Amino acid sequence: MADKQRRKPGETREKLMSAALALVGKGRHFASLGIREVTRQAGVVPTSFYRHFRSMDDLGLQLVDELGLVLRRMMREARANVLQADKLIEESVGIFVAHAQANRSFFVFMAQGLAGESRAVQEGIRSEMRFFASELANDLRRLRLMEHLSDADLDVTCDLVVRTVAFSLTDLLSISEDDDYQIGQVRKRTTRFLQMVFVGAANWNSDSA
Repeated sequence: MADKQRRKPGETREKLMSAALALVGKGRHFASLGIREVTRQAGVVPTSFYRHFRSMDDLGLQLVDELGLVLRRMMREARANVLQADKLIEESVGIFVAHAQANRSFFVFMAQGLAGESRAVQEGIRSEMRFFASELANDLRRLRLMEHLSDADLDVTCDLVVRTVAFSLTDLLSISEDDDYQIGQVRKRTTRFLQMVFVGAANWNSDSA
């Protein structure tokens, strides 16, 4: 009992967040999870939940913050590895697929949250997507790509890229983790989607729009 009472600060909080993600990974929808179910999965008493979160929405927002860290790690890896502009799309999609596979529960949570019942979680995820699109636009400017586009049209292009990848996520998550062939097909299809987006953007005339 004494050992349980001397939990490290934040240990129970992390257990609750991990428990929610574990349930999502097992096929449960985050919006349907209850506090008792999450605390049972975490192995803690229900009353301890309120020492760390005000509600399940609050826990969901904390998971969004953690998801943001995963996305930022993914972005850093892409920046470090994608050195040639002509490899930008193919290699970036490969990095995305690898991270989605390695952090499957987080990305299931993201896919659920985009169409979920929690407006707070949905807006939190959309905010992360807007940040990701903004950073992509900055990277394209740094690489001196799409210089003919106005800032507004570049922002729209990057928003479309992020939305396309998010949509492809639903296909990826419906495939078994060990089905390399189908995962490869999603990767190829997503790469083609993005190539077509950029071909369209390359031929877009901002002045006449």
